[in-house]
Amino acid sequence: MELVPSLWALALSLSVGTLGWLLVWGVYYNVTRTHLPPDLKQRTKLRWITFLQNVLMALALGIEKLGVCNRYKIWQLIFNGIPPLGDSGLIIKDLRFDEVPVRMYRSKSQPSKKSRAIVYIPGGVGLLGSISAYERVCRFIARESEFVVVSIGYRLAPEHLYPVPLLDCCTAVAHFLKHAADYGVDPNHITIAGDSSGGTFAAAVCQRLTARKDLPRVQAQVLIYPFLQAVDFNLPSYQQNHSVPPLFKKRAVKLGLTYLTGMRKHVRCLMKNAHVTRDLQAKYQKWVSADLIPDEFKARGYVPMELPPFCEALHSLYEKGFDPMFSPLLAEDEILRQLPKTFILTCEYDVVRDDGLLYKKRLEDNGVPVTWCHIKDGFHGTAFFIDYGLFELEISHRSLKPLIQFLEDL
Repeated sequence: MELVPSLWALALSLSVGTLGWLLVWGVYYNVTRTHLPPDLKQRTKLRWITFLQNVLMALALGIEKLGVCNRYKIWQLIFNGIPPLGDSGLIIKDLRFDEVPVRMYRSKSQPSKKSRAIVYIPGGVGLLGSISAYERVCRFIARESEFVVVSIGYRLAPEHLYPVPLLDCCTAVAHFLKHAADYGVDPNHITIAGDSSGGTFAAAVCQRLTARKDLPRVQAQVLIYPFLQAVDFNLPSYQQNHSVPPLFKKRAVKLGLTYLTGMRKHVRCLMKNAHVTRDLQAKYQKWVSADLIPDEFKARGYVPMELPPFCEALHSLYEKGFDPMFSPLLAEDEILRQLPKTFILTCEYDVVRDDGLLYKKRLEDNGVPVTWCHIKDGFHGTAFFIDYGLFELEISHRSLKPLIQFLEDL
């Protein structure tokens, strides 16, 4: 009889000990490995959000080690967040486009026919993104614009590795373009959008659609702080912002590698560009190079780095990363020339900032009209916190306002 209370006491002590360790680790990580630039607004709130994020991610890792489930299941739950309350001004429906789950948002004040629409692809590096996670973003766009919004619930890695999540997006978009009139949408006024890896997917989907002459042409693409290349992880933005939350350089590379291969091997070598052959480096130099980044974006520091010794094992593992489907910046000019008008948003304190700058240059060089918005005090993930109550950030509205203006001007 005395054994049961003893077991409860042991479990309680372990729980308290684990929580204490997580809190100590979170404080240590926040102080020693996290850099918040001085001109960021709401620094205290962002510091607390980062602390909570790091503690929860560490907790997920501990649960994985106990054999309960893999860390990504827990991270997905964290990323989904707290469901928002109902929105009386919107009609929200869950549908399937060729078996791909989607959620459609329409303002009750919109006409039932010939509406314009935006397909929004959630971010999350193909591992975490979901309709639920981007519920607030999509509701905001639907409320603030005259657009029907469609969010895609693609399958996730590591169970479904690249290119499965992207192909789900291609399937859903093609279905919508083909059957738009059935949903009260003008098929000639559809925009493809996404943020972070959702921006990657949006860019890749639009490139892939250039070969589909059987479908209506996409009106525009919207790329919000997108990841666009896996050639150079030492561009100025990677060097300057490697420890700025929430997307640290090492975390970005780890997550991208997991989405691509299901493994997290050779991360340090990958961050040094050891996966790039000399031939590939020479081939892509004209598109992916710090020399193409305006000097104003090097002012906070940049040190050119020599390529490390080439790693054949890493190259073989990561070779698919050079596919334009994974790295849209590497598409040929003949593809880029066919792309629609484009909105690109970049943030100064974002590791993938320079991907957006390089893609902007390539599109403009190929005659594609580009509307560029740069948030000088922005960081990766700013849009995610829109309408998030206690966690909402002022910069979220400031980041999405130019997007709404771009949509209104189409």
